[in-house]
Amino acid sequence: MNDDEKIALARRMLTAWDELRWDDVAAMFAEDGVLHSVMKEPVVGRSTIDQHLQPFRENAANVDLQVKSIGVIDGRVFIERVDVFDYAEHHGEVPVVGILSMEDGLITEWLEYYDRATLLAGMGAS
Repeated sequence: MNDDEKIALARRMLTAWDELRWDDVAAMFAEDGVLHSVMKEPVVGRSTIDQHLQPFRENAANVDLQVKSIGVIDGRVFIERVDVFDYAEHHGEVPVVGILSMEDGLITEWLEYYDRATLLAGMGAS
C-alpha cells in the first residue's frame, strides 16, 4: 500500500467509528489483526475485535474522533486526535495518539496511546 492508500484506509476507519458502524470497524482489520490500547492486553483477531466492540454497540450514542494531524512515518499512519463521545449517558473527551500498521488494504495493528483514567471517567467507569 502506498501512503495515500494508508491514509485513506485510516480515514475510512475513523468515519466508521464516527458513524457507529461497528461491523465495518471490525471488517477493516486483517483476520489476525491487533487492536492494542497499550495499557491493556492486546485484542488479537478480527472476530475477537468484533466481540470487543460489543459494549460500544450497546452503549455509544455518539462518537466524534476529531483529527488534529495525520501522516505516514516509516510506513505507519500516525493520528493525533481528540475523541469526543457519549457513552452510557456520560460525556467524555480524551486526547489520543493512534498508530496503524496496514497491509493488503487491511489494518494489521492499531496501537492506542491515551490517559486511561480520563477515558474511564468520560465513560462513567472507574
